[in-house]
Amino acid sequence: MCITYYSLISALPIYISEQLHANKSIVGIVLASYIVASVLIRPFSGFALDKFGRKTILLSSLFLYALIFFGYAFAATILFLFVLRFAHGFTWGITTIAGNTNIVDIIPDAKRGEGLGYYGLSTTMGMALGPIIGLFIMHSWGYYAMFFTGAIISLISFGCASLVSYPPYKPSEENYHFSWPKLFEIQSILPSLNLAIIQITYGGLLTFIALYGHEIGIRNASGFFLIYALGIASSRIISGKEFDKRGPKYILTFCISLLVIGFVFLALVKNPVGFYGSAIILGFGNGVIFPTFQTMVNNLSKPTRRGAANSTLYTGLDLGMGLGMIVMGIISQHTSITTAFIVSAVICLIGLIYFITLSLGHYEKRKLV
Repeated sequence: MCITYYSLISALPIYISEQLHANKSIVGIVLASYIVASVLIRPFSGFALDKFGRKTILLSSLFLYALIFFGYAFAATILFLFVLRFAHGFTWGITTIAGNTNIVDIIPDAKRGEGLGYYGLSTTMGMALGPIIGLFIMHSWGYYAMFFTGAIISLISFGCASLVSYPPYKPSEENYHFSWPKLFEIQSILPSLNLAIIQITYGGLLTFIALYGHEIGIRNASGFFLIYALGIASSRIISGKEFDKRGPKYILTFCISLLVIGFVFLALVKNPVGFYGSAIILGFGNGVIFPTFQTMVNNLSKPTRRGAANSTLYTGLDLGMGLGMIVMGIISQHTSITTAFIVSAVICLIGLIYFITLSLGHYEKRKLV
């Protein structure tokens, strides 16, 4: 599923510009509609998972996610494409929450950190392979082939999910009736806000790293993401076991500190060594951040509230990334991208202080596992 998501992110802007003749602001609005939709649906997804169970929601949302790909072939207007992206964002928001909630149900409690680290590699593989696959198909056989391939790969994802043996789930009576507070898990709010602060810097990095590479004379800026993905993969293999043995204190303190160092290195060393060297530092650091916070929020919640816990965390993730794209864009526009990356280092430092003073104590006092 992640392969199709990242392949479309890389290729769709070209399609909108060349085939639908839209300007850059329209491209941004169409792409942003996807994130807006996923943010809106995720709290309700968590409630539904806790009330109705996991398997049916995951499989039905995955199937709809695959079918929507066929619609891109008929998107002849910007309005149609906007509506299509919004609908696709809804299904993406549901599938990501459902997938993560199911995996937490499956992984043994004592190995939750390790299991979520391995599961997180799926996102990393999608991030690394998706743009390569999407752009290759688009340049070789055209846009329609890319859309249909996305549908086929998504149906394969649906088939894989259908083969999983899901543990039985019995909803709690507290989840039978809807109320607004039930959309969020209160114990997950502090760590989710912590994640949101840190992810502000990731949103800015995704948006401006290619442009920054061009400014400092790096010809192959796309290589940043490949090295970045390798850093994420290597950290996720080892970080989960460390969490299960010693908890989040040392691993998160070390990796958030790496983000501070990585952004300073990226901003001040304006050559290939700084550019690609910061990719491995930032990748290793960021590879630990999300799965560790995810393990924390699931350890803080009852099994019948895991859907709400994961939706709360993902809402923080999306809000942080979206805010980062806006804030770093404003800073870059009025000063420079270099300044934006220095500010990112400061934000990561704030996130580290927040973790040590608030999130860690909250977790240690209230964890259930």
